[in-house]
Amino acid sequence: MSHTILLIQQNHEAESRTYCDYESVKDCLEGVCKIYEEHLKRCNPNLSTITYDISQLFDFIDQLMDLSCIVYQESTQSYAPHNKEWIKEKIYIMLKQAATGSNAS
Repeated sequence: MSHTILLIQQNHEAESRTYCDYESVKDCLEGVCKIYEEHLKRCNPNLSTITYDISQLFDFIDQLMDLSCIVYQESTQSYAPHNKEWIKEKIYIMLKQAATGSNAS
């Protein structure tokens, strides 16, 4: 469990900056997916079921002005920054493991 802070800026407006904090990297990655799902619900309020694939999720991440996270490192007692590409890679691994039923890191 590594405390993780997700930093989000949706567009050029400074007011669109926000953050969320999570107890683990996995919780943070799931949080990114939930943010996208909420976006889809707002854009498609009349649909009872919404589906998407990973490329659509990654397109959403790419169109955000900024998305990054900082992860607490116990060994150094500091936070390490990670960018969009790192987040997308970790989401890909997480979803692949979920699809195959694997718990390996």
